[in-house]
Amino acid sequence: MNSKNSSVKKSLSSIALALGGILAGEEVQAAPLSLPAPLHFSAGPLGTLNAQGVASAYGMWQDNAFAGSGTPANKAASADISNGMVMISKTSGLFQFMIQAGAYNILTLAAPFASTGNYVQGSYGALPIAYLEIAPTEHFNVQIGKLYTLTGDEYTFSYQNWNIQRGLLWGQENAIVKGVQLNYSNGPITAALSWNDGFYSNRFNWVSGLISYAINGKNSVFVQADGNLGHTYYTYAPLATAPLQNNQQIYDLGYTYTSDYLALTSYVQYSQVPGAAVQALGAGSKSTSTLGAAVLADYSFTDTVSLAGRVEYISNSGSVTDGAANLTGFGPGSHAWSLTVTPTYQKGGFFARGELAYVAATMPADTGIFGKSGLNQSQVRGMLETGFLF
Repeated sequence: MNSKNSSVKKSLSSIALALGGILAGEEVQAAPLSLPAPLHFSAGPLGTLNAQGVASAYGMWQDNAFAGSGTPANKAASADISNGMVMISKTSGLFQFMIQAGAYNILTLAAPFASTGNYVQGSYGALPIAYLEIAPTEHFNVQIGKLYTLTGDEYTFSYQNWNIQRGLLWGQENAIVKGVQLNYSNGPITAALSWNDGFYSNRFNWVSGLISYAINGKNSVFVQADGNLGHTYYTYAPLATAPLQNNQQIYDLGYTYTSDYLALTSYVQYSQVPGAAVQALGAGSKSTSTLGAAVLADYSFTDTVSLAGRVEYISNSGSVTDGAANLTGFGPGSHAWSLTVTPTYQKGGFFARGELAYVAATMPADTGIFGKSGLNQSQVRGMLETGFLF
C-alpha cells in the first residue's frame, strides 16, 4: 500500500474513526488532504508539544448569485482566505490539550456566505478549538472546552474534508460546541457522549451521543443522536447559532468502507423541530422535520492525485400554507439534491484542488431562492483552493 492510500485508509472522513484517532493521541484529518508529521518542541513544564498549521486561499465563481450587495454571496466571483491556522497540542500524559487558532471560512452549498474576516468575527472567534483532555487510560478520556461536533459525517474546516464546500445535510448540523465530552474506544467499539451548547448558543442544554462498530478492517457502521433537552430562543453568535436547528433533535445512521484506493461513507439523516419552538421563534405554527441522505467517496489514483465526489438529497416537511417552518432554506414542502466533484493534487505540504458543485431544488408554487430575483431553483459553483499544510 502506498503512503497516500495508507493515509486515506487511516483517516477516512468518519466521525467514528476520528474519535479513535483522538483516543490514540493522533491529529486525525479526513482524506484526501493529509497534514505532514507535526513539529515537536520542548515547552518547559508543559513537556513536549506538537505544532502543525495550514495556510490556504480559495477563488469561487457562481451563477445565480444571491440578491443584495456587500457580501461575497452577492457576487458572481470572489476570493478569500479559506484557512490560516496553527494547531498546538500535547498528546501524551494524563493531562493533554489542543489549541487551534487563526482565520477560517466555512462555505456551504446553496447558502449565502460572508468574507473570512466577518465569518470569524460572527462565529467561533479566532480560537475555534481549545480543550483540555484528561486521559487516565488508553481507552478512555474526557475533553472539556471548545470541541468539534459529534454530528454528521463532514468536518468543520475545508482542509479536513474531501470537498471544499460543506453539503446540504451539513445545513442541519452544528460544527463546534462548548461542553464536556467522554470518549471510549476498545476493540471494534468506539463511543462518545457530550453535554454541550448545541449550535454554539452558550446555553448548555444539549446532549450528543455517538457509537460505532467496526465490522472488520474495511467496514464499519455508526449511529449518532443529538438534541436540545430544553428551549433556546436567542442567538449567541449570528453566523453559528441557527435558532430553529438549535431546538431540534437530529439522528444519523451511517456506514463506511475503506480499501487500498477507495474510501466511501454514506448516511441517512432525520431532524425534527417541535412545534412549540417553531411558534416561539415566529417561524410557523407546527412541528417540522427534514429527511436526507448522502454518499461521499474518494478514490486515490496515485500518491498525489485523487478524486472525491458527493451526492445528497434532502426534503423539508409541510407546505407553504400549513404552518411548517423553513429548515433547509428551500421552504416547507421542498426537495433538493446536490452533486459535487473535487479533484485534488497534494505533494508533501502543498495542495491544489478544484471543485464543481450543482444544487437543484423543487419548491412549492414555483418559488426559488437563487439569483438576484430570488426565483431560480438551481445554482452552479466552481472553486479553486490551494495552499500549504505544515
